[in-house]
Order: sequence, then structure tokens, then C-alpha cells
Amino acid sequence: QVQLVESGGGFVQPGGSLRLSCVAPGSIVGIYVMGWYRQAPGKQHELVATMTNGGNTNYADSVKGRFTISRDNANAKNTVYLQMNSLKPEDTAVYYCIVRTSSRDYWGQGTQVTVSS
Repeated sequence: QVQLVESGGGFVQPGGSLRLSCVAPGSIVGIYVMGWYRQAPGKQHELVATMTNGGNTNYADSVKGRFTISRDNANAKNTVYLQMNSLKPEDTAVYYCIVRTSSRDYWGQGTQVTVSS
């Protein structure tokens, strides 16, 4: 079974930073978008940021100017990062990596981000 490997979640105080990583194995072919979604308790799953193979990005309005998505395709491993700065308590959620191919979506297992004083 193909698995995405996420890392980088944790606990941080308001105003702090975290960097999430997600590695997609080389066995996944036809990738055209990689990105992140999140789900907070009692709320719907929402898009955080995505990046196409061509470098086009899409951000949720709530994270624009604070979060930055990037990708690295070196060494036959597709990796997507989410640099999160100026974190707010409302950013608390489980963050999920998504890899979109021409045939299906792949999802990570989720990583918890908690922002609290």
C-alpha cells in the first residue's frame, strides 16, 4: 500500500513557526498537484495550500502571507513542505498532505498542529 509520510507537527505558542513535510514515494506517478488540507475539531475539512508541477500556488485566505508551500522533486521522491509562520490558535488542526494524480488522490495520515499559550 502506498503511503505518504508526514512529519513536523507539534505544539507551538501563538506567533511561533512550524514546518510540515510530506514525502510521496517514487511509485506514485502522474503527480500534478501536491498540497495540504486541515481539519479542526468540529469544523469541515478545508484546503490550506496547494502547488502544481508548474509552481502555481493556491492558498486559503486565512493563511495568505503567513504560510508558504514549496516542493522538492530530488532523488525520485516528491516532497511538499508547508512553512507556517505567525501561527494563531485558530490554526490548530490536523493537517493532511494530499497528492493528486490523473487517476486518484493520495492522503497522508495527518499530523497534529496545536497553537496555544
